[in-house]
Amino acid sequence: MTEYDVRTESDLQALFGPVAEASVRKEVDHLHPVYRQWIAASPFAVIATCGPGGLDVSPRGDPAPLVRIVDERTLLLPERRGNNRVDGLRNLLSDPRISMLFLVPGVGETLRVNGTACISIEPALLRSFAVDGAMPKCVLRVSVETVFFQCARAMLRSGLWQVPSQVPAVPSAGSMLAALSANQVGGDDYDRALPARQRSTLY
Repeated sequence: MTEYDVRTESDLQALFGPVAEASVRKEVDHLHPVYRQWIAASPFAVIATCGPGGLDVSPRGDPAPLVRIVDERTLLLPERRGNNRVDGLRNLLSDPRISMLFLVPGVGETLRVNGTACISIEPALLRSFAVDGAMPKCVLRVSVETVFFQCARAMLRSGLWQVPSQVPAVPSAGSMLAALSANQVGGDDYDRALPARQRSTLY
C-alpha cells in the first residue's frame, strides 16, 4: 500500500465523479425487449465466476444466438466441448453467481448480464441444443438479476474490430505449451495438427 492507493468508496467517487443518468437508467432487472434483440445477435460471450479455488473467466462461442432466451429472467447456455478444466463450472457448484459479457462482431457496445446459474443435464434439454447429433455436456440455466449495456469507448480505444494490416506476432499454442512444460508437450507438431483437431472436435 502506498499513499497513492485508493482505499475507500468515497475516494473512488471523488476520483470519477457522479454517475450520469443514462448510466443508471440503462440497468434493469430483466431482459427488456431491446436487450433480447441484442443478445439474439451475439455469437460470443465472456463468462466470469468465483469459487473457493479462485476466479475464472472464459470465452463461449456458437453461431448466434449463443444463448436461448426462455423468458425475461432466464437464459440457457450450452456447455460445448472444451479443455475439460471446468474451472467455471466447478465454481458454480459452490457459488452460483455468474457474470456474462456479450459481444457482437463489429458493434462497439457490449451487454452485461449478472445473475446466478445452475448446471442441468436434463436429457431433453441437452438434445434441444444438439449440433450434428452432438449434445452439449450440460446446460447452464441462468437466472437474470441485472442487465445493462456498456458504451463503446473500450472498443474504440482498443480498435478491436478494426482489421489490422498485419497480424501481431504472438506465441503459438504449441510454443507456449512447450515453454511451460519444458518441451514435454506442445511444439511444432502440436501447432501443425491443431487446426484440423479443432475443426473436428468443435462439437
